[in-house]
Amino acid sequence: MPVLQFNQVPYEIVKDGLQRKIIRTNNLMTVLIDFSNGPWEEPEPPHSHPHEQTSYVAEGEIIFYCEEEADQHLKAGDMFAVPSGKKHTIKLLTKNARLVDSFNPIREDFL
Repeated sequence: MPVLQFNQVPYEIVKDGLQRKIIRTNNLMTVLIDFSNGPWEEPEPPHSHPHEQTSYVAEGEIIFYCEEEADQHLKAGDMFAVPSGKKHTIKLLTKNARLVDSFNPIREDFL
């Protein structure tokens, strides 16, 4: 799909407090992720994947954790990048947060 109009494409409910919308090409994927279950006492468990990832914090505040890096307190307008294979996670500091994640190659596990 070359265009995703926000009000015409329903959210995919991933789990309670987490929903997303996805647009992709053959090699690039952008995922809009809305969290509504913060703030969190603890971060989500760290994970890694073979995909390169960049993320834009569109709303809210988070702490970004990345293997071998200093923890980063990020707010709307901030961005982060994750190299392939590096363990990372986040912790929500606000009730709501919106991230815009891009992945290369696409995450087949999200489809």
